[in-house]
Amino acid sequence: MNRIQSVLEQDQKLLSIYFTAGFPQLEDTVSILKQLEASGVDIIELGLPFSDPLADGPTIQESSTQALKNGMTTDKLFDQLKDVRKHVRVPLIVMGYFNPMMQYGLEHFCQRCKEVGIDGLIVPDLPVDVYHEQYQDLFKKYGLLNMFLITPQTPDERIRYIDEVSEGFIYMVSSAATTGAQSSFGDMQVEYFKRIDTMELNAKLLVGFGISNAQTYQAATTYSKGAIIGSAFIKYLKANGAANVQDFVKLIR
Repeated sequence: MNRIQSVLEQDQKLLSIYFTAGFPQLEDTVSILKQLEASGVDIIELGLPFSDPLADGPTIQESSTQALKNGMTTDKLFDQLKDVRKHVRVPLIVMGYFNPMMQYGLEHFCQRCKEVGIDGLIVPDLPVDVYHEQYQDLFKKYGLLNMFLITPQTPDERIRYIDEVSEGFIYMVSSAATTGAQSSFGDMQVEYFKRIDTMELNAKLLVGFGISNAQTYQAATTYSKGAIIGSAFIKYLKANGAANVQDFVKLIR
């Protein structure tokens, strides 16, 4: 069983943390991974920096730009991760855009992911129907789950299709905006969480976009299996560097 599937079966609410590989410093990636696991984080998402990140807000865009300036590349990331499974046991997901993966060679990319112990991918600009028809068999060949995003505007019919195709979790975007931390959720977002909850989907749901503190984490996990924090953690890294990551996690749960 894939590590993602195993952790989704645990009888607890999950915390997934996203950060951009190669940020704040190029060689911080593995240190941050180790600290996050030691802090009790359940899933870690590694952002593959890209020059045109359509779904990302300014905080993650800036971290991506800085990581590229630092010298982060796809090959560099795989080199950094070559021994990571000697130290890190939690599920690892690479979140990135489809164009760099295609430029790298999609099968080569998937093969390298398997070699270093990546469990899944989140590719915001890869439509579920294109994945299902053209790439699902390739991902399965290398043991990779692909997580899809839904938003408040996603039609129920498409959500059902995503649920049918999904073998990991569904990334439930809390709003139609780009990524970014916020202090609380509004009534419309809570109604959205409730609406999706009543659909009784087979796949587990993790809420992302806007999770920044214990309050938003608790609100998000009331109607889902867990929550994903990105921008708030990136801001912490920018302000504090890659040391004492556990202090951030303690603020969440």
